[in-house]
Amino acid sequence: MKKPMADRPPIKTFTDLEIYQTSHQLAMRIFFLSAKFPVDEKFSLTDQIRRSSRSIAANIAEGWGKRIYPLQFKKHLVHSLGSLEETKSWLIFLKDCKYLQTEIFDELFIDYDNLGGKIWKLHEVWK
Repeated sequence: MKKPMADRPPIKTFTDLEIYQTSHQLAMRIFFLSAKFPVDEKFSLTDQIRRSSRSIAANIAEGWGKRIYPLQFKKHLVHSLGSLEETKSWLIFLKDCKYLQTEIFDELFIDYDNLGGKIWKLHEVWK
């Protein structure tokens, strides 16, 4: 259950943002899952999904550093969404190549959809 806004601590750094925390957790999940992928995928699927999943969090962090310029922050949120969609595309490849079980794919896909919604919501309300 989410805490009411009044009960949440103030956001002081990008690490306080829920979208950053979630994107980091998902990127770490991808990292540990991808460690089990075949060696011949090291420089293709493994590398690509690790980079795209990490890019989500990195763009949120970079945008936060530029938040004094609202359009810059929003631009980085859009870049983050682009990386999120790329990650979802790699997940589909992983499932189709039988490197991910359907249940894990479904969980991750839903988690990324939910994260995308939260990033977009912040993009819409950021002034």
